[in-house]
Amino acid sequence: MAAAAEEAAPPVCVLVLGMAGSGKTTLVQRLTAHLHSQGRPPYVINLDPAVHELPFPANIDIRDTVKYKEVMKQYGLGPNGGIVTSLNLFATRFDQVMKFIEKRQNTSQYVLIDTPGQIEVFTWSASGTIITEALASTFPSIVVYVMDTSRSTSPITFMSNMLYACSILYKTKLPFILAMNKTDIIDHSFAVEWMQDFEIFQDALNQETTYVSNLTRSMSLVLDEFYSSLKVVGVSAVLGTGLDEFFVQVSEAVGEYEREYRPEYERLKKSLERAQSKKQEEQLERLRKDMDSVAMESSSLTVTEESHEEPAFRNFMQETRMKYQNRSSH
Repeated sequence: MAAAAEEAAPPVCVLVLGMAGSGKTTLVQRLTAHLHSQGRPPYVINLDPAVHELPFPANIDIRDTVKYKEVMKQYGLGPNGGIVTSLNLFATRFDQVMKFIEKRQNTSQYVLIDTPGQIEVFTWSASGTIITEALASTFPSIVVYVMDTSRSTSPITFMSNMLYACSILYKTKLPFILAMNKTDIIDHSFAVEWMQDFEIFQDALNQETTYVSNLTRSMSLVLDEFYSSLKVVGVSAVLGTGLDEFFVQVSEAVGEYEREYRPEYERLKKSLERAQSKKQEEQLERLRKDMDSVAMESSSLTVTEESHEEPAFRNFMQETRMKYQNRSSH
């Protein structure tokens, strides 16, 4: 029984974000291969319409639905505008993607989602928000921010990455994992020390004398609370190291989603349903006023169900027609 319940559990959606060149797509490839080797094939979605070749097999590829270069040509757009418009077009059909994911929930434990290299295109666009909220309102969803560790050895560059990671956390409002990639080039322990010990980070900053270093020093204090609850894991997309620890962090993030995020999404969903119901009631009230003296039973105005009895409905329509005929004759 326990095994059957586990099989029926909804898949975990892993949204992989990161700056261009951070190794985001390579990490998705490595995660896909890792899960296949364990007999747990993931469901993989590519949301980057501008990628030339994918290093992994995608179950759903935005390029099969939207032709990026044709969008640029048709709307007279540049590269970023073409990506945004392609995502917008794809988002209008994302309900179909949700149905595909639901069909695979008994066979795939994870849904890996690779996003465009231009991170701001997905993070701050309306389509990115629609896709993220659609997934999070139905399935356990987490965000993985991939950071290029080898290019973050400078305290200022490191702080820029942390600020962007913090902004994504508050924008998506989902459990967040910081994946420090390229540990095969340089170990990520220095970055963990900077996050855990303010004085060590200050010592590194003392070598910088620019205005930006002073700003970074101030911001490091602001981000202290962000660091305290941040899940961090060092990985190498090339060598495949750190993946076991990565999935441990994913499991913890799923637990966090169930405890803290799912109730909020359910509350928002109910709030939206109440708002829609209220709007429908207001529309019906305006309809009653327009009909003046035509009596309308509340039972005949159930909008959510098409269960009106035909005789009663015909009588109502006849009364309405007679009323307007009488008005026109006068």
